[in-house]
Amino acid sequence: MYDSNPTIPSTEKVIDESLQGSAYGNELDVADVDSKKFYIESYGCQMNFSDSEIVASILSKSGFKPTRNIDNSDLILINTCSIREKAEETVRKRLKIFDAIKQQKPGLMVGVLGCMAERLKKKFLEEERLVDIVVGPDAYRDLPNLIDNAAEGEKGINVLLSREETYADISPVRLDNNGISAFISIMRGCDNMCSFCVVPFTRGRERSRDSFSIVAEAQDLFDKGYKEITLLGQNVDSYKWENPETNELVDFANLLEMCALVSPKLRVRFSTSHPKDITDQVLYTMKKYDNICKYIHLPVQSGNSRVLDLMNRTYDRDWYIQKVDRIYEIMPDCAISSDIIAGFCSETEEEHQDTLSIMDYANYSMSYMFFYSERPGTLAARKLTDDIPLETKKRRLQEVVEKQQTLSLQHNLKEIGKVYEILIEGDSKKSDLDFKGRNSQNKMTVFPKMEPYKKGDYVKVKILEASSATLKGEIVQ
Repeated sequence: MYDSNPTIPSTEKVIDESLQGSAYGNELDVADVDSKKFYIESYGCQMNFSDSEIVASILSKSGFKPTRNIDNSDLILINTCSIREKAEETVRKRLKIFDAIKQQKPGLMVGVLGCMAERLKKKFLEEERLVDIVVGPDAYRDLPNLIDNAAEGEKGINVLLSREETYADISPVRLDNNGISAFISIMRGCDNMCSFCVVPFTRGRERSRDSFSIVAEAQDLFDKGYKEITLLGQNVDSYKWENPETNELVDFANLLEMCALVSPKLRVRFSTSHPKDITDQVLYTMKKYDNICKYIHLPVQSGNSRVLDLMNRTYDRDWYIQKVDRIYEIMPDCAISSDIIAGFCSETEEEHQDTLSIMDYANYSMSYMFFYSERPGTLAARKLTDDIPLETKKRRLQEVVEKQQTLSLQHNLKEIGKVYEILIEGDSKKSDLDFKGRNSQNKMTVFPKMEPYKKGDYVKVKILEASSATLKGEIVQ
């Protein structure tokens, strides 16, 4: 899914950030030594990380405990992404490593979850013989049954897509979290048939969770000490749920308000927005509530109208520019980020320049940047020719990266001297003498610790320095 928003900045080293896996699980207590243990790695977008928390909940009810130590595990799971070829190559390399571990540990089971599992299906089981279980995004409830079958020597596969599954009744196990921020999945699937994207084929059609279960999850998180939630969906702005008792329709703007009203001390973020669906009502709701963060991830993909048409993005350059204008008109302090694809089918140098110029116009605070990777089964793979040489793709991508680095630095330098409310997320990665946290505009900020503040507190921070990726400041009374 190109319309994804993993986390953090836009330098060259994080072009492939979506391919970086995260191993989840908590170290086991001595009392748990006899429990079955699972180890899970997640790759790709935030939806995959959220799904891993659903999987952990399902497994915990079947007697499994999470572990960070792969050598202690009885079950290894890898939650996969099919967005680009490199993502799949990364997963294949990990599976070979898991297979080597499996050869040394009889009884160990390996399973593939997520988008890649749905796309490749029986290939994993029959041709590569590296895994015991293959489970698609809508079939996680079937995991205990598939595990039991695999333990008896059968290969387990369930990749059926659903028009109803939202996992609304499952309380996710918050894995490897900071206890401050959490994801809430509000809908699944996607009805937008962007020609480059596999998501409609791997995650199915759109369906929305009932709003009561979402708000209840937000309230529960706040009651447990969480201070920030991120509402997740392939396209959150198309969220729609009809109350069966009243026939009242709840749209995304309504849901945003409902979540904001849980508490003014609970920050609300969301990802991802499709430009065609984000409405004035959403923008005015964001403006109305201080605790709805002033940050919108608004993927453009290309700045050229002809290429956008080939991508089936359903908007052109001028329309996107008008949407950007509207966001800044209603919320001048809003930060906008984007997804950008370099070297799409038949893209010319002039059209590439259109992408660079729209980056300047939109003044993105950060971006996720890729060169085009043809994915089997997509409309582009069936109808278009991937005719841009790899060297050209890489050069254009580098120009996009350099443009974004310049924009990010300019964006951040303008923050020097300003005071922002920062939610402390924990210690800085570089020093335990510093805190880190983000402001409403999603900008990571680092600042020296000061008594009596701690993780989870809101503090006022004056910005003193800036790089393209980070703000630095100090707490002000």
